[in-house]
Amino acid sequence: MNLNSALAEKQGGNEMKNISKLLAGTALCLSLSVSTAIAQVVTVATGAQGSIAFNSGQAVAKVANEAGITARTQPIVGYIPLINSGEIDFGFSNGVEAEYALSGTGNYDRENPNLRMVGTMFPLTTGIMAPCDLGLKTIADVKPKAGDLRIASEYKQSTIIPFYIAGGLANGGMTYDDFQQVPVASFVAGINALGDGLVDIALVSLNSGAGKQAAVKLQGRGGLCYISLDDSDAGKAAFKEFLPAGQIATFKQNPDNLGLENGPANIMRIPWMMLTNKDVSNELVHKMTKMIAENKESLTESFGLFRLAKPETMAPASKVPYHPGAVKYFDEAGIKIGG
Repeated sequence: MNLNSALAEKQGGNEMKNISKLLAGTALCLSLSVSTAIAQVVTVATGAQGSIAFNSGQAVAKVANEAGITARTQPIVGYIPLINSGEIDFGFSNGVEAEYALSGTGNYDRENPNLRMVGTMFPLTTGIMAPCDLGLKTIADVKPKAGDLRIASEYKQSTIIPFYIAGGLANGGMTYDDFQQVPVASFVAGINALGDGLVDIALVSLNSGAGKQAAVKLQGRGGLCYISLDDSDAGKAAFKEFLPAGQIATFKQNPDNLGLENGPANIMRIPWMMLTNKDVSNELVHKMTKMIAENKESLTESFGLFRLAKPETMAPASKVPYHPGAVKYFDEAGIKIGG
């Protein structure tokens, strides 16, 4: 073999070695990329400990992990803008606040256009209450006495609550200005003020722990009673000016339900919804939606309010667009959006 042939053979061998190294490196990168995708951590914002958002998030994350989705909860307050920016993958909101957040109206001063809906977890039931001895059985009973009544207001730590109350007042042709306003810090603080006799009217969720405690304090006044809303077309229209995603629902007299022991009442129902960002993958949102819709029993074991969940009512009409991944699941499951 001459010198030139030997050099050519050596060069060819080196090229083969370099190609082999390149292929091995490429395979390693692909392997790492796949492993990273599989191990991707999904963030679920939950709000403050003890809140509905916290309990919902813990339940969903637990079942998601069991379904093969690596979900980690983030107890952050005021997280909707973080979902909009893509810093958080999933979180929860009542349907009213979600619509306000999207458009930058109500209790939001900035639009959050990247929000997308996953679906309803369960309905929230709440209403305005007063000590039973005031005789305020219906919203019509309130109007002639409004000027003498103290009402919980501001709710600086729960800024959506005044819109709930304003919707209830509008249902009866009233505004906050018709009452003596007493500022409170939060939803629970308003209920506590009611129990302590500092206000006459406040918003109270059905069978909430704080509501039950307030009712015990007011036993000498007959406890707490819901003020029944007007379910006429005009009354509903006025209500929806403040709570477009809300409904007025009739509840029968029930000795086991706080505020309904003495008779029926029309009170508020608001969807409790899961939100995501428009850029979260269709595959992930599809899998998360399917997991929630098909694991009611497991979710209820972690948080009792999931007993109210119904897959067939998981996709009500909403001004917040549904994520395509959620839409794909609803189509597969025969669930009509807006139905």
